[in-house]
Amino acid sequence: MITELNRLVDLVESHLCDDIDVEHLSTDLGTTEYHLRRMFSSLAGMPLSDYVRRRRMTVAATDIVAGDPVLDVAVRYGYGSAEAFGRAFRAVHGTRPADVRTHGGPLRSQPQLRFRLTVEGSSSMDTRLTDRPAFRLVGHAARVPLIHEGVNPHIQAHVASLPAAEHARLRALADTEPAGLLQVSADVDPDYTEGSELTYLHGVAVDVGTHAPADLDVIEVPAGTWVVFRSSGAYPTVLQETYAASATQWFPSNPWRLRPGPSIVAVLERADDFSTATTELWLPVERA
Repeated sequence: MITELNRLVDLVESHLCDDIDVEHLSTDLGTTEYHLRRMFSSLAGMPLSDYVRRRRMTVAATDIVAGDPVLDVAVRYGYGSAEAFGRAFRAVHGTRPADVRTHGGPLRSQPQLRFRLTVEGSSSMDTRLTDRPAFRLVGHAARVPLIHEGVNPHIQAHVASLPAAEHARLRALADTEPAGLLQVSADVDPDYTEGSELTYLHGVAVDVGTHAPADLDVIEVPAGTWVVFRSSGAYPTVLQETYAASATQWFPSNPWRLRPGPSIVAVLERADDFSTATTELWLPVERA
């Protein structure tokens, strides 16, 4: 995976002034665009789209300081107008191209990334692989923004709006794995961009033949393989650390890659105030 990500970085660098065909590169590398984007975001700490924009604006700043007309620089880096380029430039550098030309800065440079393997993993991860037939996720869904760290208040408000009796009704419907009440994230941006919208479903898993009440939302899940990470500790910190460790430790050292599909968190045990919990993180995977 490290080799593939460095090839991606090289592709970005050689195509700063034109379109970047990530799908074609993924095929050449024997992986998928979905997996490549998700691993890049997890390991780089930023979406691929953000990295490309920052690199373009870093190099474009040199052209601006050199005196090239702003419109020429804008077109060179794929922007249709000086105004659109100016907005992107300001988002990265915090100042206008005209100010940089006059004062030479301030500039915020994005160095070219280089991924390297570091030896970690002295602590084992509690992991299992399971093949599951098709099943359904049923419950109450809402569109919410993606938040990387801490409690997501939008999800918290969505779950809090459900009466206690509804949680009991959902539990009674569950008849297959993943067991218990589930936190489901679907339709997630492949770049995992913070602030992008996803579908969050609070519900349970049922067999494909189980009737779903008409007032519940349904996500159909096809048959496939899942990797399941079990963790215990402070919630949601340990769960978020498990997400990160899956990218930095498990995927680079195992012959599996992410496939499109929902990620599922099953809460097996928890403190009354939800300060600690034992969870299972289910991620859909396929052979790399």
